[in-house]
Amino acid sequence: MRRSAAILASLAFALTAVVAPVPSTAAPAAPADDFVVHDPGPGRFPLAAQGRTTPIVVSGGDYEGVAHAAADLQGDLQRVTGTRPVLSVDTVPSVREVVLIGTLGHSPLVDDLVRTGKLDVGGIAGKWETSLQQVVENPMPGVRRALVVAGSDQRGTIYGGYEISRQIGVSPWYWWDDVPAAHQNELYVLPGRHSQGTPAVEYRGFFLNDENPALGRWAPGYFGPGLAPGYPNGFNSQFYAKIFETMLRLKANYLWPAVWGRAFAEDDPQNHLTAKAYGVVMGTSHEAPMMRGIEEWNRHATPGSDPYGGNGQWSFRTNADAIKKYWTEGIKRMTEEDFEGVVTLGMRGNGDTSLPDGDGIDLMKDILASQRQILGQVTGKDVTTIPQVQTLYKEVQRYWDEGLRPPDDVTVVFADDNWGNLRKLPEQTLPPRGGGYGLYYHFDYVGGGRDYKWADTNLLPNIWDQLNQAYQYGVNRLWTVNVGDLKNDELPTQFFLDYAWNPARWPLAKLGEWERRYTAESFGPWQAGAIAEVLHTYAILQSRRKPELLNRRITTGPDNQVVYDDQASPFSLTDYQELDRVTAQWQQLAAQAEAIRRTLPAALQDAYYELVYYEVKASANLYALRQAEFTNLLYAKQGRAATNDLADVTDARFADDQAMSDYYNNTLAGGKWRGFQTQPKIGYGDVARYGPGAGWQEPELNNEALPDEVFPAVQRIALPDRAELGVAIGGSDKWWPAEPSPAVLPTFSPYQSQPQQYFDVFDRGSVPFDFQVRSGAPWVHVDQDRGRVDKQTRVTVWVDWAHAPKGRTTVPLTVTGNGTTVQVQAVVDNTLANPKGFVEANGYVSMQADHFTRAVGAGGVQWQRIPDIGRDGSGMEPFPVTAPRQVAGQGPRLEYTMTLSTAGPVQVLAYLSPRNDAVPGEGLKYAVSIDDEQPQVVDVIAATGADDAGMNRQWERNTSDNVNLTTTTHTIAAPGVHTVKVWMIDPTVVVQKLVVNTGGLRPSYLGPPESRRG
Repeated sequence: MRRSAAILASLAFALTAVVAPVPSTAAPAAPADDFVVHDPGPGRFPLAAQGRTTPIVVSGGDYEGVAHAAADLQGDLQRVTGTRPVLSVDTVPSVREVVLIGTLGHSPLVDDLVRTGKLDVGGIAGKWETSLQQVVENPMPGVRRALVVAGSDQRGTIYGGYEISRQIGVSPWYWWDDVPAAHQNELYVLPGRHSQGTPAVEYRGFFLNDENPALGRWAPGYFGPGLAPGYPNGFNSQFYAKIFETMLRLKANYLWPAVWGRAFAEDDPQNHLTAKAYGVVMGTSHEAPMMRGIEEWNRHATPGSDPYGGNGQWSFRTNADAIKKYWTEGIKRMTEEDFEGVVTLGMRGNGDTSLPDGDGIDLMKDILASQRQILGQVTGKDVTTIPQVQTLYKEVQRYWDEGLRPPDDVTVVFADDNWGNLRKLPEQTLPPRGGGYGLYYHFDYVGGGRDYKWADTNLLPNIWDQLNQAYQYGVNRLWTVNVGDLKNDELPTQFFLDYAWNPARWPLAKLGEWERRYTAESFGPWQAGAIAEVLHTYAILQSRRKPELLNRRITTGPDNQVVYDDQASPFSLTDYQELDRVTAQWQQLAAQAEAIRRTLPAALQDAYYELVYYEVKASANLYALRQAEFTNLLYAKQGRAATNDLADVTDARFADDQAMSDYYNNTLAGGKWRGFQTQPKIGYGDVARYGPGAGWQEPELNNEALPDEVFPAVQRIALPDRAELGVAIGGSDKWWPAEPSPAVLPTFSPYQSQPQQYFDVFDRGSVPFDFQVRSGAPWVHVDQDRGRVDKQTRVTVWVDWAHAPKGRTTVPLTVTGNGTTVQVQAVVDNTLANPKGFVEANGYVSMQADHFTRAVGAGGVQWQRIPDIGRDGSGMEPFPVTAPRQVAGQGPRLEYTMTLSTAGPVQVLAYLSPRNDAVPGEGLKYAVSIDDEQPQVVDVIAATGADDAGMNRQWERNTSDNVNLTTTTHTIAAPGVHTVKVWMIDPTVVVQKLVVNTGGLRPSYLGPPESRRG
């Protein structure tokens, strides 16, 4: 439909309520690639000036999607200026300036400018989704100047219009996250030709998935039920219209619709037509071939029969004829409704599983051949001209690995491992494919080792690293990412799409600029830096471990046997003060977010809550809950009087979590997001209550109630009516005097990263008592040598190194109270003199990867620092990522100087990003040596036993812990200065951290804090 009446109807449909603008403040200079400014000047074109906005003109012969974009620009100008411009179809108003929006070949108004030589479109004509914004002088009678927004095709024009909206200050998330626009009285376009270029990735989009309970509850409640009889929870076209608009504002063009009990075509017959009206390309997920979601089959086919004359089984072996009829209907629908689509080929089992028929290559060849035959017969087109993909998700990749190649025009889509790590990249020696390669990535997942659906846990440097690898290896035809509900994953989604549009614009060095621009779009320039820093730190802390996994400790036994404990903290309660440290970092971040919140005007409060505050504050609260919960369980074993207080704290933090969810669901934005914040994140692992699946799947009860109760449950103890001294030391979960072994604090060293140690003096009864501490040496100090214990007191111990004797000394610290005495031993190691590099202390040397002594390149390969990609620091990776495999001991290397006080066997622990062997070749390898010994080659896949195809427990351990930890053993001939060398063998190996264990390394999640240097 391209007639004027249809356009005008579309304009009315597209108009949305105008959000009250934020008061204007003077803004810093615009970034170099922006062309909208707020001050007049020579040659500048007025979008808004002197209380007027410039009329907008479109052609009635243009696409309906262009009409939507023009209407949105009209509304966006009103949002910013308070004045609504006139929007005309075909008729050019008699005014000095107009904004003319049109597609080449579909807008006579624009085409006339090209024909008369007033508009040069040589840079965009014939290109994919390319736009031009240019001021044209005397474009037509009666008009002095026109800002022409011309597109090479429909979406080129649409993106050109939305780019103006973005630059005048309307966030792509204005509706989805209630972001108001800052008020501006005047808006001008700089002179010259402006273009956002041609997208680097042809199809770019996302997958709405794992949408229950949050999106599944909110969307039907807000937009009304689905229209398929008996399926009210379907998503209708009003909902998808908002999704399509948000996509296009983000320069996406491709959507996989929601599939959990939903059928896009049936839930609203207008869904496909709405996609067409907006200009969005529709696809279907890896489990939904031939433009039909599996839910359509499940609604109509039953075991024993189906409407296609078969037996109801989703089996190509036993029910092929019926399934082919089913697929034929999907392609007929696409042809009849004439919407733009990318057809998924192949077949997986019903319910996102492997095929019940087995995974024989001959069977898949038959499936592909049948689907291609249907495509050709139904459409009447040359099948090679129809966009098609085969997505190599999970077990489907095996077909490729064993040599099956779909027809050359089919796009082969490689998938990550669901946790953001690529599984396969194309061989560089292969000839180019006509259909090219694609990528299916994840920001959200349901599956092992545990669902992660609640909050954004995606680290920007890691995303950049994986997208950069994909692009450098020629994966550029189609990118799609699982965004779950979309809400809560706004930042990574926008970066994914920005990077897909122009990877060269966002090299590693400019990630900070991207973050600041992202926050400025929503909150203005003045707080952009502070908010960007909060979100950056949030991503670092969150990416250490998914919040759903904060009650699962994973340990490894002999032969890489993996053991789960769903009633234990992964962070150590006793060693390196780990749980206390990470919790304190979260509380500090929450305080920063709260401080910023207090400075923001009322108009920005809802957007800030949705995009920043909730995920920071709720995550910090969850860490505080887990800290109290697991400390309570430890205290209960020790019989501490403070045990029940921590149970109360746990209850209070749970109440805070529920209160934040209640505010989100019922008060935020006037109740707009009612029912959205219902995703569980605390009750995982409670198998006794929720059944065997609760170890990994979100805890559900009858698929209706979604309790979020604390697991494991806290304990409360009864205290005797007396005083009883107890002492606990850092580095142990025992307590004295009950423990028969000596109470020995972690060793003190002047080169220790944690120079202070501690012990707790606590009461095991309900009656307070006095205590005192006596040090056995005047140079070993405590922060309190006497006091009164109500429930417990922490005593900090440190050494005065200026007076400590050389050598190794043990100093007793005598604790007395209530008639009981406990001796705590402080071991003081002051043996090293004039050390170099990192210094051994307390039985280990810990070194962050980017704190190398030397980074040696070779053969055009250099080491690149990837900021903040590690769990507690930056990482190092060989660049370019397409570099060939190197020979151990001959290629690039990292060197780390250290001083050891120990000789004999030592272990080198390499903390690596949990990558898979995506690059063609055998395994994923690096090498390590100390001094001049022969390097030891380590295949990290074989060493850890991880299988990304079978997704075994070893793989679950690596992805859940977000690290691939491998160990080599070396022999040190004598104490002194030594050099650890890490050698590149394969590209894409990211080194995060190295730890040399000389015998004192304690178990912890992050590994010990970094050692000091001499």
